[in-house]
Order: sequence, then C-alpha cells, then structure tokens
Amino acid sequence: MDPSSAKLSLDHESRIEHDDHQAIRLWLRLLTCTNLVERHLRNRLRSEFGITLPRFDLMAQLAREPQGLTMGDLSQRMMVSGGNVSGIATQLEKEGLISREPVPGNRRAFCVTLTAAGDKRFAEMATAHEGWIVDCLGELSDAEYEHMMAMLKDIKAGVSALKD
Repeated sequence: MDPSSAKLSLDHESRIEHDDHQAIRLWLRLLTCTNLVERHLRNRLRSEFGITLPRFDLMAQLAREPQGLTMGDLSQRMMVSGGNVSGIATQLEKEGLISREPVPGNRRAFCVTLTAAGDKRFAEMATAHEGWIVDCLGELSDAEYEHMMAMLKDIKAGVSALKD
C-alpha cells in the first residue's frame, strides 16, 4: 500500500459499511472533510507562523471585539473550559500579543484585548488563513457553493430543532 492510500484509509469514512444508512455515510463524509481542512489549517499555522489553532482562534475572537472580552466570554465563544482559555491567554500575554486588565468593579474578572503587536500579527495570519480556506474550498463553482450552503443551512436548522 502506498503512503497516500494508507493516509486516506485512516479517515472517518473508512468506517462506512455497505449497509450503513445514508445519514451515517453523510455524517462521516462531513466529519472527514472538516478534519482534513482543520488539519491543513493547523499545519499551515504551525509551519508558517509558529502558532496553534486554539491560539489563533482566541486572537480571532479578540479581533472581532476590539474593546475586549472577559475570560468567561472567550471561554463561551471558543467552547472550551476557562482553564484552557487561561493557559492560552498566559502564553499570548508572555509574547506581548494580548493584554489582560482587571474589570473595574469585579476583582475576579479580566478584560482581554489584542495589543498593537497582536493586532498586527493576527492581521498577517488572518490574511494567510483566508487564502488557505480558499485553497481548500475555492474549487466550487458559484452554483455549487450556493447549493451546498442551502443544503447545509437545512441541515443546521434540522439539527437545531432537535431536543438535546
């Protein structure tokens, strides 16, 4: 088996059985595509900027909110624990890319913002990141893109309507 086919056989779709329901097949295809794109982004961020995807994600949240976010807000937006956010923030603060300031009137809360250096660094990474996404997904025609977006919108609405 050549190395490229071995790599492909390790994705989620390799779990598909002939008699699996089409919904299972679709789920595994979506999961595989998501994981492949994410792996590509992780590798490019690491090799070109020396940063992890979670650190990039935290900076992206702050870039959207120039007035800053509390650690709790960051935790909610990133859907990770407060401890994870704190660890990432500590690293970024040591590198001078973010600052953490106490929130007036709340001794336990900190407002996190990008520093000027962090804003500049994130802008460079965001431009490259956008290009990588286009590389991954830009081969679709406009009609294919619109069709896929409509189908995914329907899936999202259907899943959102389910009770947990």
